[in-house]
Amino acid sequence: MRRDHIHQFFLTGLLADMACSQSCPDYSSYSKARHEPFSAGKYALSYQRPDPACRTFNSSAVEALLTNMTDAITDPDLYRLFQNTFPNTLDTAIRWRGHAANNSAEELAFIITGDIDAMWLRDSANQLQSYMSLLEPDPAQAAKPDSIASLYRGVINLQARYLLTAPFCNSFQPPPESGIPPAKNGAASSDQVFPPYSPDAVFECKYELDSLAAFLQLSTSYYESTHDISFFGTFQWLPAVQAILATAKAMTRGTYDPQNGTVLPSPYTFTRQTTRSTETLANDGLGSPVRGEVGLVRSAFRPSDDAALFPFLIPANMMFVRYLAGAALIVRELGEKAPRGLAEEMLGFEASVREAIEKYGVVPVMSVDYESGGDNGSAAAVVETVYAYEVDGYGAAAVMDDANVPSLLAAPLFGYLANTNEVYQRTRKRILSDRGNPYFMKGSVLNSVGGPHAGPGMAWPMASIVRILTSDDDDEIVSVLKEILSSTDGLGLIHESVNSSNASQWTRQWFSWANGLFGEMILDLRLRKPHLLQRSYQ
Repeated sequence: MRRDHIHQFFLTGLLADMACSQSCPDYSSYSKARHEPFSAGKYALSYQRPDPACRTFNSSAVEALLTNMTDAITDPDLYRLFQNTFPNTLDTAIRWRGHAANNSAEELAFIITGDIDAMWLRDSANQLQSYMSLLEPDPAQAAKPDSIASLYRGVINLQARYLLTAPFCNSFQPPPESGIPPAKNGAASSDQVFPPYSPDAVFECKYELDSLAAFLQLSTSYYESTHDISFFGTFQWLPAVQAILATAKAMTRGTYDPQNGTVLPSPYTFTRQTTRSTETLANDGLGSPVRGEVGLVRSAFRPSDDAALFPFLIPANMMFVRYLAGAALIVRELGEKAPRGLAEEMLGFEASVREAIEKYGVVPVMSVDYESGGDNGSAAAVVETVYAYEVDGYGAAAVMDDANVPSLLAAPLFGYLANTNEVYQRTRKRILSDRGNPYFMKGSVLNSVGGPHAGPGMAWPMASIVRILTSDDDDEIVSVLKEILSSTDGLGLIHESVNSSNASQWTRQWFSWANGLFGEMILDLRLRKPHLLQRSYQ
């Protein structure tokens, strides 16, 4: 469903039981208006943080970091944008925290995306990734209920429950322990989905490979930062990993039986009555046909929640193998607590999918003279190889990129390859050009990748942030940062998408995943290129 078209105003009810000295505003409305004090730069950006008593999670580590960054960031508008965005998930999106009804030691945390009272596996994992640098390696600190580590454990535990409930689904209802009623999803009322699911547990059931990868990513990040191996041998983490492995392996199956050509039963089908082609799957829910036995894993939907054109979504496969390998190391470290042979099975599957990515995901395209191609857009008669966004195993490919992560642009960000990789560099050049990528939005405000979700002309700041995170070029980083600063319409928050030539036209003012990613990018620059934070962006 189109998340920017759904607005559920629940925050006031959420905070009613907090000891507030004043009424807490509904952040869905609050974040649409400008609030003083404004930043001292030319954009006069609004201050968008709720009152401390109205924040959904207070972290002393985050507050200390924000204070420390006042010296690291010189530009007042850039600092205000960081100040608003980095803590946004903690300020507004920790909907509920508690413990499992059947085990008082099992932490749970329910995180919303911003404007919908449901938890996406991908979004919630990415929202927490912004705070990975603040994970406490000290066991005593990590054990505190108000620690970032506690939030990680709570989300991992709840995601494990979700995956065991409906491994093909992407978005889930509040846990019964929270007392929060299930959210209504009118768009899903006409869905015909196999396997079937309960709307009391699932908000939406779009199968996305990156949702499975997100759980593995969150788990790997927590372990690599804390080395808390005992956590993974408790509760439901291992069964969830086994469910992911079984689901992904089932989705390597092709459309036809290679022996006799009959149509094979699909492990997953999805149809919806809709006026948007990206909201349902072709061929009565099967999706476009794929060739079996090539080694790639199908994804019915993209990270944008839009239907895939060709089901072998290459960036999702890239992310999956990266974190399948990371999770396998956790399983191996668990030793006898883990099922025998599970780590080896995971690593074997990782190797086979990685090999398939390089065999079927790299495709030949006509080289384009991006710098001086001329008005006619003529291309030099030279063939080069790039990563495709999607393929079908038969030879068809979608040569493009979409703004949502995982994307081809983000491949170095989640560790599939280095940003110096030659195929990646050729792919990157094509992605970031209106000559090579049909969803690169060019304009006077923001030049960035977009996608079908918001449509032509709507550039995504998220893709601009990823561009910075995967670049070593100072000039490129400075140019893109200036564009991002100009794109908030004075609100001082990162929007989902912005009209590439009109900063006052945007979708989703409150999108905590993108906000956190901006904060993560600033912290990355502080380590890699601190001098760029010491300059003016006026």
